[in-house]
Amino acid sequence: MKQLTGTAETHGDRRRTELSVRPAWTGPRLWILVWRKMGSVQSSRGGAGQPVWNRTLLGWHIVFWVLLGMTLALSFSGGLGTTRQIVFAGTVVLLGVAYQFIGLPATRSRRTVPSYVYRLVLIASLMVLIGLYSQSVFLMFIASAQIWLLCEDVREGIGFSLLLVIGVGTAQLWNAGWGWSAFWEILPWMLVSLVVSLLFGIWIEKVITQSQQRAELIEQLESARDELAEAHHSAGVMAERERMAREIHDTLAQGMTSIVMLSQAAAAELAQGGGAGAAARLAAIEDTARENLAEARALVAAFTPVALSEATLTEVLRRQAERFAAETGVDVQVELDLPDDEVAALPQAQQVVLLRSAQEALANVRKHAAATQVLITLGLADNGVWIEIRDDGSGFTPGSESSGFGLNAMRGRVEESGGSVEVESAPGRGTRVQVLIPAVQEDV
Repeated sequence: MKQLTGTAETHGDRRRTELSVRPAWTGPRLWILVWRKMGSVQSSRGGAGQPVWNRTLLGWHIVFWVLLGMTLALSFSGGLGTTRQIVFAGTVVLLGVAYQFIGLPATRSRRTVPSYVYRLVLIASLMVLIGLYSQSVFLMFIASAQIWLLCEDVREGIGFSLLLVIGVGTAQLWNAGWGWSAFWEILPWMLVSLVVSLLFGIWIEKVITQSQQRAELIEQLESARDELAEAHHSAGVMAERERMAREIHDTLAQGMTSIVMLSQAAAAELAQGGGAGAAARLAAIEDTARENLAEARALVAAFTPVALSEATLTEVLRRQAERFAAETGVDVQVELDLPDDEVAALPQAQQVVLLRSAQEALANVRKHAAATQVLITLGLADNGVWIEIRDDGSGFTPGSESSGFGLNAMRGRVEESGGSVEVESAPGRGTRVQVLIPAVQEDV
């Protein structure tokens, strides 16, 4: 009775299934060896893109030569005559040469003609060896494996497996003397070996096909993951650009606007002979320029405003109000609806959003409102902290601000922190801007 064993291997993108038929008396070691080889097979390429078979080919190379050497050694104790022994040894040498110079290169090159030539030589050699010495049948273990390795598809593997079993069975029948008793004894083994070998080989081929499909799916998922990561990266870059644009608009751009207005006022006073007023304007220009320089350095190092790193939010708002009043002549008041210590206890992220919102609202008052009074109120509600900037200027029609960067930037900053912006205005009736930030806010 014979047993089946097999292994699966990969060459490039094509999976190979290998089967072998061996006699039971060869023991479990070859069976364990084959399944260890199956366990070592992976669906991916390694190293310099070589198939897994090529990375494990040395082991199979050793197995082939060991089995071939064992066969030759056992033949000397098998009682063969001199002529048969010479033919047997010559066939072993022929098979070894064919393997070394045809079969082994064919496993790497996948060339059709060498693979066909080697398999035909392999089957013919096994027929001679088994016909001369029946114990050589255990060479079918490595022969079947090599046949399936060199096959391009299942049909080719079935054809060569059938040819191998028929050839070996014929050799055994010749060795037994062509008797009907020997034929009926060998026939069941041939049929069982062929059916089981083919079913096992086809099953392995299907398993490998499914594994290949999974590998393709994994490759697609990895590609989708890379595309998603690239999309996230692009979105992050755009978000960071928008954030930098808001920071520059709320600090440097507004500071430059103040410098321009102060310079124009100083020039007008100089033209009218007001030296003292012009000197005060120049001093204000210097202070504003220094603050802008500090803000620019802070933007390079981090995003926390320089003013908040040196004072509380309340103090910074009052300084902003005093400077705005000095620059524009508008009366600006700051009121608190919560204790100053609670303002100082607010998270830094919340303070930055509140300060930038106030700065943007004041910038809009400067550019568009033509107001005479501005009231900045900071308070604490049940659902968060809020700041309100109200002016008595010319106002505008709600919705028309969508074309401007200022309020849009304010909305973007506040919404990133989870807050909301409410704008109330009407032509000739002033404007009220209220920013509400959630009570619990760790990150902006």
